[in-house]
Amino acid sequence: MSAPRAQGAVTVSVFAQRFSATRRGARLARRLATHQLDLWHLPYGGPVSDTVALVVAELAANAVVHGCVPGRDFELRLAYDRPAGLVRVEVSDTHPDLPATSGRPDEDAEDGRGLLLVAAVADRWGVEGRTGPGKTVWAECAAPDAHLVAQGKIKLKSATAADRHSMPHYEVAEDVDPLAVLLAEREEDDR
Repeated sequence: MSAPRAQGAVTVSVFAQRFSATRRGARLARRLATHQLDLWHLPYGGPVSDTVALVVAELAANAVVHGCVPGRDFELRLAYDRPAGLVRVEVSDTHPDLPATSGRPDEDAEDGRGLLLVAAVADRWGVEGRTGPGKTVWAECAAPDAHLVAQGKIKLKSATAADRHSMPHYEVAEDVDPLAVLLAEREEDDR
């Protein structure tokens, strides 16, 4: 008989919820996303919360306006990987068509800017198939641990268009050993 193995610490927090494919459902998805981020210590009104709220708002609006199939909902899934400093937003709908990513919309067009906004504020984004009908549009946003930012051990780095795809966008202070900080955080979480 083998000895039981110790289970590793859970480092990814997940929130998933289905919403009616209505404007009200999209608004509720954004509000619940910011509430969940606040519960994960990514405070409301902070840079991470504002970025994720914009991404959720645009992807949920797309699911409602362009991905709506009568009688079907859309799903929001948030995953916060604290050690990696990353929030992944996924919005799934049942419409089979992929989002249109054609260049710039006309200046007087009232729509067509949602995915441009997502591309501008998220570190990465894309579309993938899902089990069952439809697709999942996802975006990843840098989210350094708020406790480490508050303690001044890491600071947000202003990202340029050139670094959009190198993740995550934060720097460790020169006088801090990043491995020691992460190990100390992990020990604190285990208590």
